[in-house]
Amino acid sequence: MARTATYDREDLIKRAKTVFWKRGWAGTSLKDLEAALDTRPGSFYAAFGSKEALYKLALNQYAQEGRDKINALCEAQGPLAALQAYPRIVVEDPAMGGHACMLAKTFLELKGQDHALADVANDLLLQMEQKFAALFAAAQAAGDIADRHDCAALARRYQSDLLGLRVLAARAPNQAQTIARDMAAELAQLAD
Repeated sequence: MARTATYDREDLIKRAKTVFWKRGWAGTSLKDLEAALDTRPGSFYAAFGSKEALYKLALNQYAQEGRDKINALCEAQGPLAALQAYPRIVVEDPAMGGHACMLAKTFLELKGQDHALADVANDLLLQMEQKFAALFAAAQAAGDIADRHDCAALARRYQSDLLGLRVLAARAPNQAQTIARDMAAELAQLAD
């Protein structure tokens, strides 16, 4: 009779995500993962197949958590207010752990090696940029952003600012909080 898995797969992915986010692809060994997940090699491979497969799951979970945060803000406050609040959350949320964006870190680490995970990270970054563009467009449709603004360009700039903000939050949290407030104030001026 086959044994049934007695673990919470999403929790294991979350724990692996934390290790990968902190140490990166190359800095994370299978021993690190086995320790963090409290698994043995056979169980690890049965559950995930490979380190690369688990890393891809972790990247997707990370990206989904970001989308969930911005979606919840949008539902509660509307698109422009969500875009204004998100930088502060990125800086202050303990779940962000004071680390740079996992997607950007992965892309930068693996792009030079033409690793497939760099493409996964890039695709997820593009999806988030598209999400931001949709929020800017919704804010524009609501009259909160003047029609003269290009929502795709706003989204690229916003994402770029967020990525830099994440690095600053790891280096100088107080300065990052000031920048997050400045970003919110600048967005309020887009109605002009």
